[in-house]
Amino acid sequence: MSGTLSKLAIQRGVQAVPVRAVFYGPSGVGKTTLASETPKPLFLDFEGGSHHLAVDRIEPKSWDEVLGIIRTLRDEPHDYQTLVIDTADWAEKLLTVDICRRHNKESIEEFPYGKGWTVVAESFATFLNALETLRDRGMHVVFVAHSQIRKFEQPDQTGSFDRYELKLSKQSAPLLKEWSDMLLFCAYETKVIELDGKKKGIGGRERLLFTSHTAAWDAKNRNGFAEKLPFGFASIAGAFKQVPTSAQAASPANPPPHSARSTGPATNEQIEKIAQYWKTLKKTPEDITKTFAWLGVDAIPGAESWTQLNADQADRVIALLQKRMNDLGTATSAQIEAAGKEVLS
Repeated sequence: MSGTLSKLAIQRGVQAVPVRAVFYGPSGVGKTTLASETPKPLFLDFEGGSHHLAVDRIEPKSWDEVLGIIRTLRDEPHDYQTLVIDTADWAEKLLTVDICRRHNKESIEEFPYGKGWTVVAESFATFLNALETLRDRGMHVVFVAHSQIRKFEQPDQTGSFDRYELKLSKQSAPLLKEWSDMLLFCAYETKVIELDGKKKGIGGRERLLFTSHTAAWDAKNRNGFAEKLPFGFASIAGAFKQVPTSAQAASPANPPPHSARSTGPATNEQIEKIAQYWKTLKKTPEDITKTFAWLGVDAIPGAESWTQLNADQADRVIALLQKRMNDLGTATSAQIEAAGKEVLS
């Protein structure tokens, strides 16, 4: 039996991996301060919420700048161990502005049939994918996000109730929740008292981290935390282990193996391989534009050519397409055609 599996890269046991976390809650509860206590953080401060803290920060003014920052953190040596996105909802706003600009729209609502928000969600998913390249070099990624209250109705019960959720579009919020390993609701504890025979909730003064899903809020964790924790990084510090990788150890004198050709043009073999995968997956011209935007290649939308890529960029496209092909390894032709309508992941 072992001979049958000899070619499989089976891994065993608990692994130390960088954290994907989301700290969300109402304004003023201390989410940004909590994120500032993560290991060696660098803030992408979209709303100017970290000025009261002694942290390193960048304040992006465009979505192209955001993608450029991620590429720089991925490719160049640095000592940062955590990237903090502050906040997710303001990042989505900047992304929405960029999408409207690229499609010559005054508002996302100008897209027909609500398609604009679908485009936002696709681009947000690509953003999360780009952040995975930072985790590959050992960086934790933490989102700070505001909360909002939404009316929720359970299909098997009558009536409705209010619950706290991420303050994101209804298309992007599930993507961030699914991506995260740790979704923590940061809030003041509400205490229930009985007054004149009726139960009444009153606001408490104790801040807590809520780690598990309830009817009143979204939350989750994969670390076995108690359902309620004292508010402070010490309560969750055990999850933020340093994860040394070969990418972290790399320096100009000892570059990653692929970097020797990264400044040269893509080879004919790479271009042919991309074209073959692209045809099989039935990707569209619009997907090419999305791919070039993800790579950060300056090209005219609708007139992109794979020959514009350098070897490193071509390798990244090939890796993405190979992943999609592997995901569809047993797919029918109809499923492959359907996959061609999805954003690259």
